[in-house]
Order: sequence, then C-alpha cells, then structure tokens
Amino acid sequence: MDINKKIAVLCNYQLLPERVGGMDYFFWEFNQKCNENNIDVDWFFPNKNKHGEYSKLNIIASNYQNVEVCFLNYCKITNRNYSYIITHFVELCTTFFYKIKQISDAKIIVVDHNPRPIGGYSIKKKLEKKIKGFLFSKYIDVYVGVSSYTVKEIINDFGKRIKNRTVLIFNGLELSKYCQKNNFNSNNNFIVACHLRKEKGIQDLIEAVNLLNQEEKHNFTIAIYGAGNYESELKQMISDFSISDYFSFKGSVANLNEIYHKYDYLIHPSHGETFCYTVVESLLSKLPVITTEKAGNVLGLVNRNQNGFLFEAKNINQLKVIFSKILNKEISIQNFSTENEMLKKLTLEEMVNNHFKLLI
Repeated sequence: MDINKKIAVLCNYQLLPERVGGMDYFFWEFNQKCNENNIDVDWFFPNKNKHGEYSKLNIIASNYQNVEVCFLNYCKITNRNYSYIITHFVELCTTFFYKIKQISDAKIIVVDHNPRPIGGYSIKKKLEKKIKGFLFSKYIDVYVGVSSYTVKEIINDFGKRIKNRTVLIFNGLELSKYCQKNNFNSNNNFIVACHLRKEKGIQDLIEAVNLLNQEEKHNFTIAIYGAGNYESELKQMISDFSISDYFSFKGSVANLNEIYHKYDYLIHPSHGETFCYTVVESLLSKLPVITTEKAGNVLGLVNRNQNGFLFEAKNINQLKVIFSKILNKEISIQNFSTENEMLKKLTLEEMVNNHFKLLI
C-alpha cells in the first residue's frame, strides 16, 4: 500500500471504561497496525474516552448523535479525502452509502455484527431489505461477515448480487489473557455475561429458575455481569417471582477474562448472535457453556456433553431440565474437551491481519 493513505472508521459503539471487550482490543490493535504502515485513521464514535488505548486514537465524537450524520457533516466541512471508509455496527444498504459516494471516491467496507431475530424477519422487513439491496448495495465495495451464518444472512438480506463482494473474517481475542479453569467439581455457581437486552434471553433463564424453584429447592447462585436497557425488567421479574436469593447483578466489568474460570457454567440463553464473544471467551477459559443451539452456538464451538449443553432458544422447559440435572448431579462436564482447531484460530492477531488485508 502507498504511504500516507487515510481511512475513516465509523462505529455505532459507545466507549465505556467499565465494558472493555473484544472489539475494543481490535480497534486498538487495528489502529496500531495502520499507524505502523503509515496509514492515518480517523475514528468516528458516539463519544470520546481515553481508557485503555483509546487515547492513541484520533476520535471524532458525534456527542451521542447519529454517527453517520456526524461523518457526512465532517467530510463536507473538512473536504477530507479518504481512501477507505469502514463501518462497524452501522446499518447496511441505506441512503447513507449513496451519500458517501456523492462526496468521496473511497472504497467502502462494511462489517456486519448485527444478529437476526429467531425465525427470521417479517415479510415486510424482508421486502424492505431486498429493496434497499437493489437500490444501495452497489455503493458498498466489500461486505464482511463475522461468521459463516452472518455471511449467509447478508446475502439473503440484500440479494445474490453482493455474493462476490462478501467475505468472512472471524472476530478474534487475545487467547493468552484468559485464566483457565482446572477444577470441574460443581459448587452450583453460575455466570451470565452479556449486554442486558431482551435478545439475550435472560428472561428465559429467570422463568426457568422460577419453574425449578416451584418443583424443587436447591442452593445455587447466578451472577449476572453486564448492563443494559432491559436490566430493570429483569430485576422486576426476579422480584415478582420471589427468587432474588438466586441472582446477583454485578454490573459491567473490564476483567471478565480473569473471572470466568471461577464459576461452574456460563448460561447464555441468547435469541440471536453473529459471533457471540461470551461463549468464545468462556470456552477459552475452559468454562462449560449452557447455551442455545443456533444463536448461542452460532460458531458451532459447543459440543453437547463435551464442553457444554444445548437447548432450543426460548424453550424454558428444556433449560429448566438441564439446570435441574446439573444441580442434582445427573449430568456434568468433567473432562472439558479442548480439541477444537477453530477455537485456536480465533486470535486477535489473525482478525487484525485479515481486516488489514482488505486495505491492500
């Protein structure tokens, strides 16, 4: 690549010091990789922050307004000439990409992190996406899916015309940072770790615990790490069912990599994922996983009875049965299976290199 090129990266992703995850590390490492190759990067986020390596990024904040509008206004004011424009967590195939092409010759790369609903979109939503694909897909040069499932869904959403422009790049993590579990004797301590929104299915877990509590009594704890707009509803459910003794809310923390191994199982009853960092992080920590067959296990890393247990999304009774059998010592994961070549390849270095190759 020629030196002194400039790229813009747009991210609908709030920078929160209490919630540092895989994407934060990726942004930092990708910025460093670009700088080492004489490529300047302008980063567009909803807000500014200086935790971790964010102090090294050139951030233009939208002050919690629309990031796309902020970017377009910035380009008009500065006449900035970008070689590449990359988006993360931005809706695909909208008028925004048409507007970019009216003011810039930059190559546009979009990365899709957005989960799909169980059962797919409504007929109306599918039609809207097909229309958007017909009208605006031509303004996007490369589509990136973070899993095979995501790649397939991007093409389903916007049409086969984009198939040759769609690539797969897995997300990655710093594998060495994860403390590994070595004692698999259960103490009935469970962990949930995710953004607290309805799509994560934590309400299903609460209902399963309520059903179990009505049938049999056990001593166990479920620690919930994370924050989000569904937190108050979850707490209200727990209170209404009078099962508060089983749950504790820990908030968002930046060191989950040091925490997973202290628990017996991760419970992740998700309704929709594209990559599912939580499950990958747990498996890297040798923490067995209880998750949904398709959404939580979107990468196919959880093998039933070897490194975890699977159930159908929204099937509260199946989750309750798994939970009951674990508490009654009827099932367990004693010999955690680490024979998974794909898991070993999900490195941050690989992710950064593969994204950087798109600029060459």
